[in-house]
Amino acid sequence: MDRQERIARSIVQTIVKANGAKRQSTSPIALLLALFSAFFSLYQLVLRKVRPADFANLRRKHWGVSDDDYIKSFQSGEDGAGEEALKAIGDMGFSGSTFYSTADQKYLVKSVPRHSEHSFFCDDLLTPYVQHMATHPRSLLVRICDFLSAYGPSLGRIFGLAPSHHIVMDNIMYGREEAKKRGEAEWEHWDLKPTSYFYPERDIAGGALTSEATKSRLADEFHDKIILSREQAEDFFSSLEADTKLLAEHNAVDYSLFLVRMSAPGPTAASVSSPAESSMVPSQPPSVPPTPPTWRTGVASADGKYIFRASILDFFWAKHKVHAKFMTLLIKLWNVLISKHGPMSITTTPDDYRERFLKMCRGIVEIKD
Repeated sequence: MDRQERIARSIVQTIVKANGAKRQSTSPIALLLALFSAFFSLYQLVLRKVRPADFANLRRKHWGVSDDDYIKSFQSGEDGAGEEALKAIGDMGFSGSTFYSTADQKYLVKSVPRHSEHSFFCDDLLTPYVQHMATHPRSLLVRICDFLSAYGPSLGRIFGLAPSHHIVMDNIMYGREEAKKRGEAEWEHWDLKPTSYFYPERDIAGGALTSEATKSRLADEFHDKIILSREQAEDFFSSLEADTKLLAEHNAVDYSLFLVRMSAPGPTAASVSSPAESSMVPSQPPSVPPTPPTWRTGVASADGKYIFRASILDFFWAKHKVHAKFMTLLIKLWNVLISKHGPMSITTTPDDYRERFLKMCRGIVEIKD
């Protein structure tokens, strides 16, 4: 079993067992052997759920996801166990990051390996996030369904061989694989951030010192317009305003708007409730509630050409954390001693980032009265 599979197995076991039957009592010898095995584990760390009651309340009460349906997404085969329940969809980077999708494509699991990021979410943002998601059903913030953390000593944790924290979130690309099987056009997607900031990979020596592979990981640009009715646009902007206000109040920067575009199936695409679109727009949790159409399920453009989804991702970088403070100092010294480029998206102020982010989002929308 390779590294990815062992990490996946530890995630699956944590989610399934935490919601299953009560553990049976074990003998002292069995417990000792389990502790010995856990300590010498390199990749399959012992994980626990952080604030499980809060996330369970969001899933059940506000997102309409039953415990049985949630667990089913993390089960494979008749015994409901094994790494096949999660499929790796991202490469294992130098930082040890992982990215998985459940077999049914409903959920994604993303590691949060940096201490500054997972400590910010756990210590500063988790409670405001839970409260915000409970009171803003049309929020564009990605729905985080569980937060997993490693506990107990192990060689894998000591040497950083496996990520110690993971978030389970809903998959805004849910339905793409089924669309492929039906022979529909490939879904397009963009990870959008304000591009007016200083990006060393792009701006130093015109990007000549960095590989194309590295530059390709920078924020995308959407060279088009989302054609919306005034009502659709106001709903979109209202959600963006509320969500980014929460993030700015807690010093978050560098988040992105993940935008998905699907070709509408026919001339009746102006109405998401049309039968032609029923196969493209989810009608079951975790994508709903609220009742479609929403930016989570799919909003039809006012010109009838496309269906769009959108979500705010990666809001774990906070200006008050040590890593962020170090990067801010480094960029200030760069601007003073070497070349005046201005702040990066990770070193600017939360209010400045919010302003540019909202300007970017408004810039890609065209209102059709």
